[in-house]
Amino acid sequence: MDLKTENYKFNQHRKCEFFPCHDVKDDSDFNCLFCYCPLYALGEKCGGNYQYTADGIKDCTNCKIPHSPKGYDYIIGKYPEIMELAKKK
Repeated sequence: MDLKTENYKFNQHRKCEFFPCHDVKDDSDFNCLFCYCPLYALGEKCGGNYQYTADGIKDCTNCKIPHSPKGYDYIIGKYPEIMELAKKK
C-alpha cells in the first residue's frame, strides 16, 4: 500500500459537546482520534501525565498525549504492551 498522506493519524470533531475535552491554548491541532486513550489500561506504564485520585482511580485530566500532534505515533509505539495485556494466559 502506497500512502501519500498521513491523514489517518488525525481526526477533529469540533461539534462534540466536549470539544476540546482538555484545556489547551490552541485547539487547531487538537486530535480527537483517540477520544478514549488506549494507554489507560497500561496504568503507570502509559507514560502520560496522570495522577491517582484518593480512591485509586487513574485521572488523566492533565495528559495531552492522545490529543497532541505526535500522539498517534506514541500510542502506536505502545501497542506491543497493550497487546501483552490482552493475551490469553
